[in-house]
Amino acid sequence: MIIDHRTYTMHLSKLPKWLKLYEEHGLPVQQRHLGKLIGFFVSEIGPLNQVVHLWQYEDLADRQRRRAAMAEDPAWQEFMRRNEELGALQSQENKILLPTAFSPLK
Repeated sequence: MIIDHRTYTMHLSKLPKWLKLYEEHGLPVQQRHLGKLIGFFVSEIGPLNQVVHLWQYEDLADRQRRRAAMAEDPAWQEFMRRNEELGALQSQENKILLPTAFSPLK
């Protein structure tokens, strides 16, 4: 099992608009294709205007297969078009996390 840990930093004042767009148009597509959403968060203390989300996959091949299928979905392409028009994303950081032997998630 692996966890895809993503941190998006949004331009000032764009976070609420992006969250609404994502909840209505991006999340349903991702849930259909990506599978298990572990958590979705916004920063309250520390670097602000950040969104952190965690997705669970069997392995890197599972992640690659699921993300490729999502990229082909017209609904995802429409979300990405709207996302680009909004211009909210300032930067993105992705990490792949592996559970330790004693992790509750394995």
